[in-house]
Amino acid sequence: MDKFNYQSIDQYIESQDLDKHVRLQEIRKIMKQLIPEAVEVISYHMPAFKWKGKIVAYFGAFKEHISLFPHAGCIEAFQDQSKQYVMSKGTIQFPMTQPLPKELIRDMIQYRVHEMELQINMKKAK
Repeated sequence: MDKFNYQSIDQYIESQDLDKHVRLQEIRKIMKQLIPEAVEVISYHMPAFKWKGKIVAYFGAFKEHISLFPHAGCIEAFQDQSKQYVMSKGTIQFPMTQPLPKELIRDMIQYRVHEMELQINMKKAK
């Protein structure tokens, strides 16, 4: 992934290899469906969706995989369902050689939004 200063998610996707376009658009579509009021942004040179002032998740194309960055709590919550993927503290990698796990991505984004709602409600309760 290069360090070009992208101005939009469209520009980011168009700059990637053609084989990555569909996968990136699928993740984008899932996020738009689940959080239609979220704002598309470029942050840390990657596409991301911002909701209620905070990043829900980043996603990006790399040489041999697409990564989703839904924050550490989400990755931890889905460790058992994601054992076939390379994961780190806040990232999960989807290899280009395998189908994109759309249901897993959907579940992770729903979890992340719920996690954010809980955080917002806890702040309001203080």
